[in-house]
Amino acid sequence: MTRLNLLVLSLTLLICFVLIGTSSWYAARDRQVQAAELSAGLLGNSLAPMLAFEDRDAALNEVQAFSRRSDLLELQVLSASGQLFAHWSSDEKRPLQLAVSPAVVATLGTQSQIRGNEFDVWAPIKLKGEVVGTLRMRESLQSLLQTVWQMTLLATVLVVLAIALASWVLRMVQRAALRPLVDLAELAEQVTRDQDYSRRARIERLDEVGRLGERFNQMLSRAEVWQADLSQQLRKEQLVGQQMQQLANEDSLTKLPNRLFFQAELQRRVAHSVEHSELMALMFIDLDNFKTVNDSYGHDAGDEVLREVSRRMSRALRSSDVLCRLGGDEFALMLPALSDQAAAEQLAGRLIAAVREPLLVDGRVMPVGATVGLAFCPLDASDAAQLLARADTAMYAAKRAGKNTYRRACDASAA
Repeated sequence: MTRLNLLVLSLTLLICFVLIGTSSWYAARDRQVQAAELSAGLLGNSLAPMLAFEDRDAALNEVQAFSRRSDLLELQVLSASGQLFAHWSSDEKRPLQLAVSPAVVATLGTQSQIRGNEFDVWAPIKLKGEVVGTLRMRESLQSLLQTVWQMTLLATVLVVLAIALASWVLRMVQRAALRPLVDLAELAEQVTRDQDYSRRARIERLDEVGRLGERFNQMLSRAEVWQADLSQQLRKEQLVGQQMQQLANEDSLTKLPNRLFFQAELQRRVAHSVEHSELMALMFIDLDNFKTVNDSYGHDAGDEVLREVSRRMSRALRSSDVLCRLGGDEFALMLPALSDQAAAEQLAGRLIAAVREPLLVDGRVMPVGATVGLAFCPLDASDAAQLLARADTAMYAAKRAGKNTYRRACDASAA
């Protein structure tokens, strides 16, 4: 009977081992594919402004930085017209294989295909909802397969040792006492693996093993209560933390980032621009005739004007641009990773035009406009406070020039 039990146990372990090994391989493979799809999406978000401004050097730098992934074999970045924009391959001798049609990827969204020990991921590159290119990423599953084989070998050794140990235990322990202990051991493994403390051991007899099962169930019951209390407390603390963070960094009227957020973010972005020799711009925006709106139509109308102006300017920006309300009728706009200075000047014109479009509140036209001061980092300043001062000076120069226009810091200094 002992040999029969050992044979059944060995077969059961073998079947479980095969099922777990197979499911682990497919699960690990799917997780790697999902991680690659997520990484492709994040890389696509980073590459979108570079495609929009045709900044090949920045795109190549981004691709080179991303290529440090150990399993990556090839990266292709295509423009919206299907032309190769940037490329990286771990094997330069391997012939270049272009991805599927960008139109297909734009229609179907992110796609993946597994081929043997490799897989491809195609992802659309979007900027403000518009497809501006396509990203293809090819990764290897070889390291994952090697890891699974190593784990399989280790598991095989452990299974053999477990069977040998079970053979000795089955000879030493009475058959009646063995089954409850095995059940308790399996339950402990399941609880450890799943972190599910609602499971309970089945009590068949009130002997030593039965009393052990009762104590084990009591321990699981306490752990379940503790886990529920801890999870609830963590959720409350996380919610409070999110609310505090939002209140600290968000303008309650326009829902834009506030002055506190702007000051910290400007420091970070200026440091990044100087360190990487990357062109960025800062716009200081002041609304024209806003005091007249408050005096003539009331503060409620002024609040609605601020909200609508915020929406109009936000619609004209890239996803990487950061518009903040500093207070009153003053706004600041940070423009990172610019291809040239003309792009910022063109945007300033578009923002002024957007604000000057007829703005109605309760059927009355609000006589508002926008005056913009523009400064570049590191061209005009390499310090956050100095850059803000240069943009503020340029804004006042634009005010003196007649409002509803913009001036650059260099122009204001010359004047």
